[in-house]
Amino acid sequence: MPSSRTLFGLLLLFALPLAATGAFAQGRDVAGARDYPGIGRFGGSVITGYQVKDFDAARMQAAPFKDGQPTGARRLEGRVIKIAYRSGPGPSILEVSRNFETQLAKAGFETLLACDTDACGGIPFTEAVDSLPMPQMWVDGFNYRYVAGRKVEGGRETYASVLVSENNRDIYAQLVVAELGAMQNKMVDAAAMQKGLGEAGHIALYGIYFDTDKAVLKPESQPTLGEIAKLLAGQPQLGVFIVGHTDNQGAYEYNLDLSRRRAEAVAAELVRAYRIAPQRLRTAGVGFLAPVGTNATDAGRALNRRVELVAP
Repeated sequence: MPSSRTLFGLLLLFALPLAATGAFAQGRDVAGARDYPGIGRFGGSVITGYQVKDFDAARMQAAPFKDGQPTGARRLEGRVIKIAYRSGPGPSILEVSRNFETQLAKAGFETLLACDTDACGGIPFTEAVDSLPMPQMWVDGFNYRYVAGRKVEGGRETYASVLVSENNRDIYAQLVVAELGAMQNKMVDAAAMQKGLGEAGHIALYGIYFDTDKAVLKPESQPTLGEIAKLLAGQPQLGVFIVGHTDNQGAYEYNLDLSRRRAEAVAAELVRAYRIAPQRLRTAGVGFLAPVGTNATDAGRALNRRVELVAP
C-alpha cells in the first residue's frame, strides 16, 4: 500500500497545473542560489530549490535497501547544502546522473553507492532520503537513480549524494553535500554584548537564524534573543540599532530589503516575546555593504551573514 507521502505526491501531481509559475516558468535560478563549487550542474538546467544550513543533519544511503529496510543509512552532521535542479525535456535520468557522477569523481569523491529504482529499494528508499519539498524537487518512487560519494581532503570529510528523477518529461536532480564538522558556538551573552558596544560601538551576532531568502526567525534564535533582552533589561536607558547584513549573493536591492526585514523581525520578536519598549529599538539593513570577510569564499560569506547591535 502506498505511503501517505507517496499518495500526497500523486495528489499534488494532478492538482498542480502543468505550467509552473515564477522562477520555474521563467527559466531562471531561484534568488540567491548558486552551484556547489567543483560540481556544478547539468547543462541547460535551472536551480529550483536551494537551502544552506551552517549546521544541520543530512540522511544519506551508502547501500541499497534490503527487504524494505536500510542497510547503509548514515546520519551526517555539519554544514549541509541542498540544491535542486530542473532540466527540460530531452535528457534521460541516466544521462543527467552520469554527468553528476563524472563531476563527483573529478572532485575527488569515492563512490559509495550508485543504483537505479529496483536495485536501490524502490519507494521505501526514496522516503529515507532527504529531499526538498515539491515543486522544488520531484521524486518518482518508480523511476529514479541515486548516487552517493565520500571524500577526505586535508583531514576534512565531505559526503555528496545526487537523486535524479522525472516529472512531466522534465528531469529533476537534487544534490546534497554534507561537510562534516562540529557546531560552532555562536552564543554571545549579555555581558559580551555590553562589552562590544562599549569598546567597539557594535557587536556581531551569529546566533540569530533565518532560512535562505527568508526573514522569519527560526526557533533556535531564542537563546541569543534572550541575551539581547537581558542586556536591555539590565540597562533601562539603553537603546540600540539592530542592523541586518547579508553576503553578496543576489541583487543589491534584494539584499538591502532582505537585511532590513531581518532586522525588523528581530526587533518585533524582542517587543513581542520580551516586552522591550519599541522606542528602544531602531532597525536598518545594509545588505552586503559592510562585509567582515571576503565574499569570494563560503567561509567569508558565512561571516557576512549576520545581525549586529550598534550603539547610538
